[in-house]
Amino acid sequence: MRHVNRVLLSTLLVVVALVFQVTVLARLHLPGAVPDLTLLVVLALAMVYGHVGGALVGFSAGLLADIAPPADHAVGRYALVLAVIGYLAGLIKPESGQVRTAAGPMMVVGCAAVGSTLLYAGVGALVGEGSVRGVGLGNLVFTAAIYDLLLAPFTVPLVMALARRADRATTAEAAETATGGSAAGDSSYRWLAGGTASRAAVKRARSYGRGGIGRQRGNLFGPKSKSAKATRIKGVKRL
Repeated sequence: MRHVNRVLLSTLLVVVALVFQVTVLARLHLPGAVPDLTLLVVLALAMVYGHVGGALVGFSAGLLADIAPPADHAVGRYALVLAVIGYLAGLIKPESGQVRTAAGPMMVVGCAAVGSTLLYAGVGALVGEGSVRGVGLGNLVFTAAIYDLLLAPFTVPLVMALARRADRATTAEAAETATGGSAAGDSSYRWLAGGTASRAAVKRARSYGRGGIGRQRGNLFGPKSKSAKATRIKGVKRL
């Protein structure tokens, strides 16, 4: 159930980020690179799910970006880039699942923005596709880092909070289900034990009703009859 919730949440967040990036951010015609909202979502989920989950989310998000219009590059190019970035970002996942300061995620965003741009250009050069398209690589790297760092405070903490909350809700539901089942078993056992105890009490009451009155009579009249007999005997001796 937990993995299903993760898949559904990741799919929803990636689709929303990609649609917003294509329909809004790409139409702003900012100088240099386009703000990569999909990269920020992948980074945030990777810092919660770990390196394996980050790699899977990154590959899926990159593949979706490769086939979404107006993509003009080979399918799988950005999927490879985001899979590597998601894996590396997931390696710094804290043991407690929560980040203490914002410095760590911001450093991850800056390094990921620079690394993804360089890796994307390198993969494009390997497959023979244009990687710069009239804009200098240095300008692309600089503007990508600036745009992603500006968007990160409004995106990364929100996505991480949603992912952690979904995981906690799933864990609490599973624990509640397990506790409810054990409590039901204990209550049924207590009911059976109570029924056995009540039947035993009824048997003891019946046995007491049969022989207890006789014992009570013996206690009431037995000693008095013995003392009276002893008194009569003493009286005879005195005479």
